[in-house]
Amino acid sequence: MLSTKRGLALAALGLLVAPTVARAQALPRVQVWRDAGCGCCGGWVEHMRAAGFPLEDNIVQSVAAIRRRLRTPSDLLSCHAALVDGYVLEGHVPAAAVKRLETYDIIAFDGERGRMSFMRFRGGEPV
Repeated sequence: MLSTKRGLALAALGLLVAPTVARAQALPRVQVWRDAGCGCCGGWVEHMRAAGFPLEDNIVQSVAAIRRRLRTPSDLLSCHAALVDGYVLEGHVPAAAVKRLETYDIIAFDGERGRMSFMRFRGGEPV
């Protein structure tokens, strides 16, 4: 009888934990490139981790090289760059927005002005 109760308890626990594990596994990996001297970027990294994103945090001397590789337009530059499932992020894009990525190739958040910019590309050119 004890083993049956234990089995039922473990099964119930599994039902409670499984949705959380499934959601965490469903989120794409976030690659971040940031300057060690920037005080705000670490907070964004922690925000993304708290939202359940697996994260690769790359602290670099300059983010300029990765931005060139990602082809980020200069008018969208912010304090750090990130790549999520093929999408380019620039600045403190909220985790909720990252979870909705489907349509845009680049999303940038300008913290100073409090605005978000979106860009689509077709054939390597902005649309």
